[in-house]
Amino acid sequence: MPSSNAPSIVLIRRDLRLGDNPALTEAIKRGGPVILLYIRETDDPDAGALGAAQRWWLHHSLTRHMKACESRGNLIILRTGSQNEIVQKIAKETGATAIFWNRRYHLKGRETDADLKRWAKDHGLEAKSFAANLLHEPSKLLTGAGGPYRVYTPFWKAFSATESFGEPLPPPSKIRAPERLPESEILDDWKLLPTKPNWAGSFMDAWIPGEQGAKVALIFFLEEAMRGYRTQRDFPGSKTTSRLSPHLALGEISPLQIWHAVEEAEKGYPTEDTIHFRKELVWREFSWHLLFHYPDLANKEFNPRFADFGWSHDERAFRAWTRGITGYPIVDAGMRELWQTGWMHNRVRMIAASFLIKDLMIDWRYGEQWFRDTLVDADPASNAASWQWVAGSGADAAPYFRIFNPVLQGEKFDPKGDYIRRYVPEIEGLGNEAIHKPFEASKALLDKAEIRLGFTYPKPMVDHGVARDRALRAYDAVKGNTPEQ
Repeated sequence: MPSSNAPSIVLIRRDLRLGDNPALTEAIKRGGPVILLYIRETDDPDAGALGAAQRWWLHHSLTRHMKACESRGNLIILRTGSQNEIVQKIAKETGATAIFWNRRYHLKGRETDADLKRWAKDHGLEAKSFAANLLHEPSKLLTGAGGPYRVYTPFWKAFSATESFGEPLPPPSKIRAPERLPESEILDDWKLLPTKPNWAGSFMDAWIPGEQGAKVALIFFLEEAMRGYRTQRDFPGSKTTSRLSPHLALGEISPLQIWHAVEEAEKGYPTEDTIHFRKELVWREFSWHLLFHYPDLANKEFNPRFADFGWSHDERAFRAWTRGITGYPIVDAGMRELWQTGWMHNRVRMIAASFLIKDLMIDWRYGEQWFRDTLVDADPASNAASWQWVAGSGADAAPYFRIFNPVLQGEKFDPKGDYIRRYVPEIEGLGNEAIHKPFEASKALLDKAEIRLGFTYPKPMVDHGVARDRALRAYDAVKGNTPEQ
C-alpha cells in the first residue's frame, strides 16, 4: 500500500471538471495528497487550445477550475513545456509514487502518454489512464472484420448495442494537497486573452465558460430546447441546439454526464427528439473514432481518390469568406456569427463550408484551419471529420457529394430572415423573400432599404449556378456522381 504522505500526480488536460473525472477520483481514493498539474505542452499543438478563440475560453475555464479546486483545499500547478519532462521532474522533486490521467485519443497525445507510462513502470511508479472523455474506446469498438468503422450508420448501430455506460462519478468535496506544492506559473503570464484589439469582447455575452456554465447550458437545453429538437435544430434563428460543444471540447462536461442526463429526462420528451440528439452526440464519438484510426484526418483526404483534386485557391476570395462579405446573406451571417461569438450554428457551418469548397473551389484544409482558430468549440476530430464530410472526401456512405445552394438553404432554414438580420444588419430592411437574394431585388426595394449593392453590401462574389457547374466538372473527374441540391 502507498504511504499516506506519498502524493499522486493528476494530469489535467481537456477535462476541466471535478464531476465524472475518474483520474481525479482514483487519486483521491488512493489516500495520499494530490498534485493537480496542467501543462501547456509546447510540443503538441492538439494538446491544449487549438486556436485563438479557444485560448480565450481556456483562460476563463482554467480560472474557474482553479477556484473550484482551491475551494476544495488544493491548487492547480501550471507549467509550460514537454509533458513528460515536467512530470518526471515533479515526481522526483515531490516523491510522487503515482500518476493518473484521463485518456486522450490523438496520435501525439497517445504516444506521449505511452512513453510516460513506460517511464513510470521503469521507475517503480504507478501509472493509470482512464476512459473519461468518450463513451466508447476506439481501440475496442471494431467491425466484425476487426477493423475500424468508416461509415457512420453501422458505427451508430454498433454503438447503440452497448447495454449501459454506467453513471457519472460525483465531484469530490475535498482534494487533499501536499504540505508543499511545486512552483507554479501564473495564468495571466500565458497571455491567452486578446488585447489589441480585444476581438473577443462580446464572447462573454454569449457564453459562461467553466464546469458550472456547462451545467447551466445542459439544464437550459433539457428544459427549453430538447422538445422539438429533431425538426427545429436546423433553424439558426432560434436557440434550438444544445450549445454544449464548447464545454465538451475542453472537458467541462463529459459525454457520459450528458448521456445520463438525457436518459433521466427523456421520459418527458418525444423519443424522436432524444434519439436525434444522441445521434449528434455519437457523431462526435465517430469523429474521434476516425481520428484515432486515421491520424492524418485534418490534413490528408480520408478518401484517397481526392488526393489530386483540382483546387483553385484565391486568397482574396478566401479573405472575403472569412470576413462574411461574400454577397450571400446566409453565408455572411454565419461567418459574422463566428467572428462575434466564436461559434456558428451547425446548419450554417455546412452551408458556409460548402460555399468555400464548392462555390469558391478552395481547399477544405483552409476552412478547417480557419475554424480551428476561430471556434471556441474547436475539436481536432469533429472539425476535421466535418470539413471532409462537406468536401466529399470524408467518411460517408452516400455515393454523392453535396453542393448547398446558399439562397435555397437560407429560404428553407431562415424563412423570416431573423438570423440574417441579426448578423447582417445592413440588409435588415429587405423583406423576408428578398433578404436571401438582395442581388435579385428591384432598385425600388433596394432604395427603400437604403442598400447600394457593391457599396453598403457586396454583390455576390460568384454566380452560384456557374460555380456549381464548375464544381461538377471537377468532381466528375474523381467521382462522377450526381450532387445533392
